[in-house]
Amino acid sequence: MLQTRRMLLTAILVLTAMYTAMAQLPKLERVEPAFWWTGMQEPMVQLIVHGDKIATREVSLSYPGVTLQEVHKVENPNYLFVDINISSSANPGTFPIIFRQKGQKDIVYQYELKKRESSIKAQGVNSSDFVYLIMPDRFANGDKSNDVIKGMQETSLNRDSMYKRHGGDIQGIIDHLGYLQDMGVTTLWMTPLVTNDQPSASYHGYAATENYRIDPRFGSNELYKRLADSLHKRGMKLIQDLVHNHIGSQHWTMKDLPMRNWVHQWPAFTRSNFRAAPLMDPYSAASDRKLMTEGWFDVHMPDMDQSNPYVRKYFTQSHIWWIEYAGVDGFRLDTYPYNDADFMAEWGKAIKAAYPNFTFFGEVWVRSGPEQVFFTQGNTVNRGFDTQLPGTTDFQSLWAISAALNEKPGWDDGVVKLYATLVQDYQYQDPMRNVVFLDNHDLSRFYSVVNGNKNKYKAALAWLLTTRGIPQLYYGAEIGMKNFSNPDGLVREDFKGGWAGDTLNKFTAAGRNAEENELHDYISKLANYRKNSPVLQTGKLMQFIPQDNVYTYFRYNAEKTVMIVVNPNEKEMALSTGRFTERTTGFSKAKDVISGNSFSLSDSLRIPAESTLVMELER
Repeated sequence: MLQTRRMLLTAILVLTAMYTAMAQLPKLERVEPAFWWTGMQEPMVQLIVHGDKIATREVSLSYPGVTLQEVHKVENPNYLFVDINISSSANPGTFPIIFRQKGQKDIVYQYELKKRESSIKAQGVNSSDFVYLIMPDRFANGDKSNDVIKGMQETSLNRDSMYKRHGGDIQGIIDHLGYLQDMGVTTLWMTPLVTNDQPSASYHGYAATENYRIDPRFGSNELYKRLADSLHKRGMKLIQDLVHNHIGSQHWTMKDLPMRNWVHQWPAFTRSNFRAAPLMDPYSAASDRKLMTEGWFDVHMPDMDQSNPYVRKYFTQSHIWWIEYAGVDGFRLDTYPYNDADFMAEWGKAIKAAYPNFTFFGEVWVRSGPEQVFFTQGNTVNRGFDTQLPGTTDFQSLWAISAALNEKPGWDDGVVKLYATLVQDYQYQDPMRNVVFLDNHDLSRFYSVVNGNKNKYKAALAWLLTTRGIPQLYYGAEIGMKNFSNPDGLVREDFKGGWAGDTLNKFTAAGRNAEENELHDYISKLANYRKNSPVLQTGKLMQFIPQDNVYTYFRYNAEKTVMIVVNPNEKEMALSTGRFTERTTGFSKAKDVISGNSFSLSDSLRIPAESTLVMELER
């Protein structure tokens, strides 16, 4: 018995020693990107390697076609930045990267070079598309098993709170792609899906703690790729939302900064002034410009120092990685004016070089046309260099349609603002690349902006789907979801029917009330008409100076002409067609694409109060 106890004790001591020794073995915390591909346009890849005192080790590798170019040591000895060159002769495969130190056990990382897939990717998003914006946590819960993930900092789930997570996920979106396609949507844009492991309010996605990983509460990298594949099989596209400007305070690099200038440093917390004007103001103070671009977005959103070449490479490579891995077709760039302009131009060139058909647009939340144009590519307003930004979110058109439907008419007021906004299009290299919209996750829902006036709302939707540019609809707009953006959470409600147990299912006609079905059917009819009418996608636009607070414009090409009339007045208006002969000559009738009714162009058209008529001209 005593001998058995001694043997057992010896075994325990041996095992304890083994586990202790294993725990003391050197290891890597991570290598990013964890894998790459052969045959990429840019042969150089910079790996960020993180591990305890990894900088004390020598790095080596041996693989045909792959060269260890340079190893960079930085302030923090827990980091190495390793440049490898992957030549065109390199074949897919796995090879060891060895981190060696005399007297220590080697650390070996098996790096994989994958073969590039021939699947659909990087198609680009353009004016032929109709974009649907989703806040994933609030759209549909397709997988209840990932609602709460143990070990993450926020584990609460409360649909009654506007700031807590609600459980929506990627699977919920995949489950409703048919609903979106039937409505005429061609492209899906979701607020960021990468991991936001923050202590609170992590649902929105704009405080990333990872660059290469989908938040497990939304799904997985593999599921995100499946979403892209599902969209492509339907002839649809995927936009990924990117944040260059800032990361979350709990980002893995913030927990162990590679170097002080990984983020902008201030003696005390300093917030951005949120004013873009100093960036273009010829009389601005340097301190105002610095505060705009280097101040932190919020206390939990550190501002990246994009003058740092390692920061630049880290972000650019991660974005290329997502295009190649998941098959992303376009990017939306968050808080664009806050970024370092030189970096964003460099980034734009790199993306375009890697994927010539790929497109992206920047969020440019400013109050004037010249300010908006300032950030777009082509140096059209003498900025002094090319930003490489094809288009922006068109806030100027948003302000204009809101004024048209809510302001009293005047020489420069009301519907004239729609006309005046498009007058400024001469400044853009191509205004068709701008994304037009009525609302989004940061703005009051437009149905509330027009005080729940159904006719005005439909008038705005008709304008959205017929003006120049790329139209974007915010989830729930098709059923007239309402509320104001103070606080933001009020416009981020759940889409009813997306959760098991919801008493109403707005994804179905049976679950919608009469008004919701009317709006849904109206949008669907116009969106599908647009989807099948190249004239509304790429056709030329001609507008006429508004008269009597009525705005008329045409979209036309060699095959078709569409006449659009916006009447925000509280009474029906008679519109004489005589002044539009430049576009109406040769046509005798105008057919309302919604009702199917036809009108003679020889007579005055009767335009109902607070409405937009969309009419296809007939000979």
